[in-house]
Amino acid sequence: MKEKTYDNQSISSLKGADRVRLRPGVIFGSDGIEGCQHSVFEILANSIDEFKEGYGNTIRVTLHEDYSITVEDYGRGIPVDYNEKEKKFNWELVFCELYAGGKYNNNEGDNYEFSLGLNGLGSCATQYSSEFMNVEVKRDGYIYTLHFEKGENIGGLHKEEATYKHTGSKIHWKPDQEVFTDVHIQPEYFHDVLKRQAVVNKNLQFIFEDQIRDEKHVYLYEDGILGYAKEIAEEKNFTGVVFTESETKGRDREDRPEYKLKFQLAFCFCNERNMLEYYHNSSYLEYGGSPDKAIKNAFVYAIDQYLKNESLYNKDEKKITFVDVQDSLILISNSFSTITSYENQTKKAITNKFIQEAMQDYLKEYLYIYFTENKDEAVKIAKQILVNKRSREKAERTRINVRKQLSGSIDIGNRIKKFVDCRTKDVTKRELYIVEGDSALGSCKLGRNAEFQGIMPVRGKILNCLKADYDKVFKSDVIVDLLKVLGCGVEISSKHNKDLNTFDLNNLRWNKVIICTDADVDGYQIRTLILTMLYRLAPTLIKEGRVFIAETPLYEINTKNKTYFAFSDAEKAEVLKKINTKYTIQRSKGLGENDPDMMWETTMNPETRRLIQVVPENIQEAEEMFDRLLGDDLPGRKDFIATEGYRYLDLADMS
Repeated sequence: MKEKTYDNQSISSLKGADRVRLRPGVIFGSDGIEGCQHSVFEILANSIDEFKEGYGNTIRVTLHEDYSITVEDYGRGIPVDYNEKEKKFNWELVFCELYAGGKYNNNEGDNYEFSLGLNGLGSCATQYSSEFMNVEVKRDGYIYTLHFEKGENIGGLHKEEATYKHTGSKIHWKPDQEVFTDVHIQPEYFHDVLKRQAVVNKNLQFIFEDQIRDEKHVYLYEDGILGYAKEIAEEKNFTGVVFTESETKGRDREDRPEYKLKFQLAFCFCNERNMLEYYHNSSYLEYGGSPDKAIKNAFVYAIDQYLKNESLYNKDEKKITFVDVQDSLILISNSFSTITSYENQTKKAITNKFIQEAMQDYLKEYLYIYFTENKDEAVKIAKQILVNKRSREKAERTRINVRKQLSGSIDIGNRIKKFVDCRTKDVTKRELYIVEGDSALGSCKLGRNAEFQGIMPVRGKILNCLKADYDKVFKSDVIVDLLKVLGCGVEISSKHNKDLNTFDLNNLRWNKVIICTDADVDGYQIRTLILTMLYRLAPTLIKEGRVFIAETPLYEINTKNKTYFAFSDAEKAEVLKKINTKYTIQRSKGLGENDPDMMWETTMNPETRRLIQVVPENIQEAEEMFDRLLGDDLPGRKDFIATEGYRYLDLADMS
């Protein structure tokens, strides 16, 4: 085997377009769709920077049917002609050299003071990663055009004199499938990014033409982040929407250069929704960084101080956390600086120490004054934050309790009272009958097929899970036992209880969950309460069609030679038409009074039983009906009974 050598000739570097084409993840953070999207944003950022410099208030973005993209602005136009200083054409510097650009002296009051693109990668990196790119620039009385293919210029610069109303740049390109694993950027990406940029660039209009769906959209926020905060709140905020801004100078370290910082904040408090969004130099900071830390520290400090000063904490109560504030806070932060330290090229967080300190100090003082001058709003905020805090703490106690109750491997036969398991371990065959009371347990146990049918009795009327809070729900032995038997955990998505969510359909121990209650008013109510429990704690079981109701007969019609069962008055009439001999009719007894043979034939035998699959065709209607009948809407329930109750009067005769 030939020995490998590692010497002075072993070191090599990627040159030209290959620096991007062979390693797109290094530049764009990913070689997948996210990296492809970031390559688009680099071009868009250049047009936005022109607007921020005061040139052009409209940017047109087109997504073509072949997933190529056009970005056109009405700025000054990219300089592409010959550059005496560099002894090169500017188009070569802009589109063919990484780390070349006109934004490096921004801290000295030069062009692009608060720029989105500072590192000179954007236009070149996107060009290198494209299948093709066409550039058209209008400036200095000329139209300049360039054409690139797979990172190489074809034909040089074309230049011709022209007259036009607006200067500007138009770039049409297609991300290359050879570079990115996925180049099919969906319209949703453009809607999201253009809306965000309209929010933080007040009075900049984006016109998005989606040729795939044949749609056109315009994004424009004349009030910037203030208008956006109002839009998010939808007038459901319990405080006014506040806007404040400031401008300052500072440095991250004594030996580092001083730089400019300005920032804007818009916020309000709202019970029905919350949101935190951070932007820096117009770039959306998914992870925040410095502004995020500043805002969290300032809000916790200011509200905690207010609660202490007003003696609103209970004795020995723990202080609030930002989670308690965030539950009711809508806030948009929009900051700009002439020097920015990003965590990486994709600009999802910034790390400037001065930015954090400056924003934090300003906001602490601002909130102190705001609470002092707006006493009514301060009281509302303080009370709501305490409600959030105490709800969170209660949920944490509940979570610990629930996990203890539902966790661990369970020998169900030994640990759950009255539960009767079946023999097979094949989940595709197992059926669980949830029955009403101990007497029904006896008849069902004797009437079932013990190979695949298990029985779980519920004792009395179980808790109405729609009205009770989770703390009370999980103190109910009946509910906890039933959840253990099901085995799939619980689904919880409410704000303070998300950590309680343990649901996994794969852990469900049954193919069918069958609710089997008496055919009377009490039976119907118990059935409804069991359904309500499943609807609130494991709704996927209903959505997946795993929940059934076993119909039990209303009438037993006996003749000398045969017994007939009728499940409705209409069926009873049909049976009686067929009978030519003497008969007796008996109203159905409770399940516990039925003999095992009758239970098997009418309710448990897969060949003869009647099961109703519970699958709400319209989940919204189902939610409204559950809430109307079992929720807190008492006036709605009264109205429903008054207008619709007559339809159910015949059921009352069964009791």
